[in-house]
Amino acid sequence: MYKELISIFEKANKRFIDKNTPFIMSDVSERSLCNALAQCIFLEISNSKYSKYYVDTEYNRNNGKVKTIYNDDLKAVSIVCDLIVHSRGEIVEKDNLIALEMKKAYRKVEEKENDKARLVVLTKDSYDKVWSFDGKTLPEHVCGYELGIYYEVNRKCSSIDIEYYIKGKELKNYTLRL
Repeated sequence: MYKELISIFEKANKRFIDKNTPFIMSDVSERSLCNALAQCIFLEISNSKYSKYYVDTEYNRNNGKVKTIYNDDLKAVSIVCDLIVHSRGEIVEKDNLIALEMKKAYRKVEEKENDKARLVVLTKDSYDKVWSFDGKTLPEHVCGYELGIYYEVNRKCSSIDIEYYIKGKELKNYTLRL
């Protein structure tokens, strides 16, 4: 499944870059960039078997409650991803597909590492066997995203660094030149 999602994302990202390079280079906020990218992802998933899924920015709910994940100490902490592709709880057996975190290159290293760590946790199948999911009810804490994407915009180098995460591990990374 993750290969299909990468393909969808890469088509959407190409559309995003082709249509928005001046916008990307104008140093608009990460939220603005995520919104424009979300529109491109929505167009791609609309014509796929994932057409019942939504693309949301800054989404923080899970069945009406604030989304939470476990941190390294197994304490529940609230979570808001920059962009997610999910069913908003409508497809219980596979609610979460893509979690994307976006950063500008000039942001602090600690912020970037926190985003990457969040993607590792979000793409795990479980919290070290603590997470339970019966396939009928949404779990209390969020994980199990099929694909995590770290997306770093670098205006100075006119580039975008992309890292893919699956099952709690980095799959691959590459740099696109604008």
